[in-house]
Amino acid sequence: MGYTKDATVGAVAGNAAARAVIERYLPDAFDSPLLQYLPLMPIASITGGALFLGQTPEDLEPMWSELAALDTGAPVPPPAQPPARPELIDDGGTRTPPAVTALGRFEQWGVIEITLRGPADGNPYTAVDLHAVFTQEGAAPIRVGGFYDGDGVYRVRFHPPAAGRWRFSTRSNAASLDALEGEFDAAPASGDNHGPVQVAETFHFAHRDGTRFTPIGTTAYAWTHQGEALETKTLKTLGESAFRKVRMCVFPKSYLFNTEEPPRYPYQRDDTGWDFSRFDPEFFRHLERRILDLQDLGIEADLILFHAYDRWGFSQMPQWADDLYLRYLVRRLGAFRSVWWSLANEYDLLRTKTEADWERFAAIIASEDHVGHLTSIHNCFGFYDHSRPWVTHCSIQRIDVYRTAENTDEWRQEYGKPVVIDECAYEGDIDQGWGNIGGRELVRRAWEGAIRGGYVTHGETYYNDREELWWSKGGELVGESPARFAFLARILAEAPHGVLEPLPSDWDVRWAGTDDHRIAYFGFGRPRFRTIATPPDSTWDVDLIDTWNMTVEPLPEPQKGRFTVSLPGREFMAIRLRRRTA
Repeated sequence: MGYTKDATVGAVAGNAAARAVIERYLPDAFDSPLLQYLPLMPIASITGGALFLGQTPEDLEPMWSELAALDTGAPVPPPAQPPARPELIDDGGTRTPPAVTALGRFEQWGVIEITLRGPADGNPYTAVDLHAVFTQEGAAPIRVGGFYDGDGVYRVRFHPPAAGRWRFSTRSNAASLDALEGEFDAAPASGDNHGPVQVAETFHFAHRDGTRFTPIGTTAYAWTHQGEALETKTLKTLGESAFRKVRMCVFPKSYLFNTEEPPRYPYQRDDTGWDFSRFDPEFFRHLERRILDLQDLGIEADLILFHAYDRWGFSQMPQWADDLYLRYLVRRLGAFRSVWWSLANEYDLLRTKTEADWERFAAIIASEDHVGHLTSIHNCFGFYDHSRPWVTHCSIQRIDVYRTAENTDEWRQEYGKPVVIDECAYEGDIDQGWGNIGGRELVRRAWEGAIRGGYVTHGETYYNDREELWWSKGGELVGESPARFAFLARILAEAPHGVLEPLPSDWDVRWAGTDDHRIAYFGFGRPRFRTIATPPDSTWDVDLIDTWNMTVEPLPEPQKGRFTVSLPGREFMAIRLRRRTA
């Protein structure tokens, strides 16, 4: 059987005869970024849009016929599934008392690590099962899965939800790891430890101790895959910014301006390729270190678990390997308070995975995550069903070229969850439409989302000769928008409870806030004045906010009842009213 229109780009490109047929009809087709970096896309995607001007479907009918007549060759067998985990391993190993340490402080919402010695022969990643049960007087027991960290070392990482004395006991099919006990004391949370972020007041976020969290975020997909020098530069840049969340991939990424091989990989390999049943602990140790680096800066790691921009095969693993990876990752990282789970970046580009797969992944995360971290899934063409119970918040990419943030209040109403527009296009100058809007437009979109009760995050794609674009590799920020995101964060922090809620609005201007603290945003409107009606018996302090020039100019006198505010006749202005109580 030959190739159909549904055959993947990767399959067709890997067959010399099929590739030659396509290039004869569509010269330079494989120079398209879509075909170079998205091997799971159907080959029919090359004929859409205006990629090849002047073509018609009829022109390509001979091409499809030739492809259908080709020999596709023998199918490649999937990687062999590892043997079933034995019920009991009589390893004869010495039962070593567990060591109890902390990644940081011994305290509530910290990471308490139980280290054990166990079997190293065979494949411990798949043969050995380990978990521990943590108990505290008056509380329900908490089961936490363990993981193999190489060289005969096993770890269980626990996130104490409360201070006080905790006891634990291990369970394992390996005799040397079973029925080991210990205890430790967790102090009350201290310093900047406010606990994990969770949904608050339906549409917003706060840490477990109630401290407000505002997701003024950015995207640097592959920053942890760049090597020490550039990663250090990225951390320095983030430390000088107002960003408090970073979207970042676990797996390395292959795409425009990011074609180098990463310094490390998540799996071990031999002459036949990757062994998806054996992880490389050093890869995950490095990721952990970077997550803790971000945490020290007060930044949440929004971890993308799967993506389609892949030339190594990590996006096309068999089901058993996907499940093994998720369990291993959540057991390693689930105790970190600053982690969020994003099942995918652009889930609908991963054509080998179905809705049933995503639902299974969500169930695995829920079963292994004893903390209950925020969990989302991100789209390309069409939304996932954000009403699913496991989806804690909407992580949205625009599906309209122009209008995105303007839909925020509608999405809030539809899903009843926080709306985070994690990709509304990036400030930059590359030749891709998602990466060449100006800083003013990105900031306008951020304000449009905020005034509607949601959150629009930042991204930057300015080209340079080093091909170190922030959105992928990190490094340095050169755009105009980061400082304006910091200004927006300040205005939000000054609002009651640190959030904006949509208010009844004028037909041409949106209002947000509370009855006593109101903001109107004019966006690309350029009025010279605005007449505002307030209750006759109310008195207001009025500020003119220039969201681009980052200024707040108070009117010299308070205003009452119906009044007119003079404006400078330029874009991106806002008016803030704060009711006087005396």
